[in-house]
Amino acid sequence: MKLSILDQSPRSAGKTEQQALQESVRLAQAGEELGYTRYWIAEHHDMSGLTCPAPEVMLAYIGAQTSKIRIGSGAILLPHYKPYKVAEVFNLLSILFPNRIDLGIGRAPGGPAEATIALSGNFLEQVRQLPEKFKELLQFLYHEFPAEHMYANISPAPLPAVPPEPWLLGTSEKSAILAAETGVAYVFGHFMSEKDGEQLINTYKNTFTATARLKRPKTIIAVAAICAETTEQAEELALSGAAWRLQLANGEGGSGIPPIEEAKRYIGSKHQDVMEGVQKKTVIGNPQEVKQQLLEIQARYKADEIMIVTTVHSFEDRIASYRLIANEILMEENCYDYNSDVK
Repeated sequence: MKLSILDQSPRSAGKTEQQALQESVRLAQAGEELGYTRYWIAEHHDMSGLTCPAPEVMLAYIGAQTSKIRIGSGAILLPHYKPYKVAEVFNLLSILFPNRIDLGIGRAPGGPAEATIALSGNFLEQVRQLPEKFKELLQFLYHEFPAEHMYANISPAPLPAVPPEPWLLGTSEKSAILAAETGVAYVFGHFMSEKDGEQLINTYKNTFTATARLKRPKTIIAVAAICAETTEQAEELALSGAAWRLQLANGEGGSGIPPIEEAKRYIGSKHQDVMEGVQKKTVIGNPQEVKQQLLEIQARYKADEIMIVTTVHSFEDRIASYRLIANEILMEENCYDYNSDVK
């Protein structure tokens, strides 16, 4: 099984945005040492507790401090931007970090309505145009404009020897069909969807159009997972993220991901109901339990890769979760000095 990391760059209560972003760098470095295939960072705007509005900036910073792990966006929210600019930026990253750049594209707003309007005006209209914008982006990346097109004579320079690899992220049939029609790899957001993901993946695979750049369907399933030495410890760690999501739903959460004891107090008598809800969307357990659940998800979806997102208060616990999963599944000898990294 191939494993990768999806980082939402969460900020823990009591820490600054700078500390949260530095933790993202350390997570990418740890992922590289542990044998993860790729590290992606998400885009959010004015969302309490999440600190990265510009994946392209962080990727330049992270790429300079890693050497082999693939790095990418999870995702660039294309409704907010012009395809030409996105192509320029990711071509530049591909020049700086050859054959390491992934360009994940999504359609979500990534923040509150006011931020969405400030970014791109009429967001619903921009979403309606996304299929055309995505196809235009691919034409820029692969120089596919017909000779008579107004963009045929311009290039999103600099042009790398190996273009960034495009991925479409989604949780809907529309995204699955668009990925299939355009012949790009597809990521299903298992951790953020109530829909029948297996059906969406089957739709993608059954309608996939092979291209020169991708001969067969290629899939990643993005899964929320929390791993600890014991099941009880993992369940306790999950409380922080659960409480933070409740706070956001209640118009709170501005202080970041709360510590466990504060999370327990906030959840209070709702503990059982909250945990039942979390367990429906999150893989939680000791290394053997997490491995079994991830293998089941991979088998159910027939996925090429599993991408893991972990939201807990302590960075040390978050990186330990990724380490335990890697040691249990990837079974690779590594020289990663966990203690020196988290000090």
